[in-house]
Amino acid sequence: QVRLVESGGGLVQPGGSLRLSCVVSGTIFSLSTVGWYRQAPGNQRELVATITGGGSSNYADSMKGRFTISRDNAKKTVDLQMNTLKPEDTAVYYCNVWKFGQVYWGKGTLVTVSS
Repeated sequence: QVRLVESGGGLVQPGGSLRLSCVVSGTIFSLSTVGWYRQAPGNQRELVATITGGGSSNYADSMKGRFTISRDNAKKTVDLQMNTLKPEDTAVYYCNVWKFGQVYWGKGTLVTVSS
């Protein structure tokens, strides 16, 4: 059974930082591409970043330079370091993984950027 659990969200002031973590189970983690996505109220879910099993990363343009995705294959975790946060980064952040043609999602963690 594939399971993803996100953590690390919370309230942060503009310009601040947060580190999100996603723990993945039920897959051959070292071979899996894991993605972080976000969904703000009233908006569609959008890509934040992805990272392959080999560590190659891809970012949405608006996150480049501020967000960093990383993985620890021994711990089966994928982290998202978010710096210089803006109010428009407020959203529920989800991680996902594909297995045998099916995508699996965690329940998300809420990030609120506000003064």
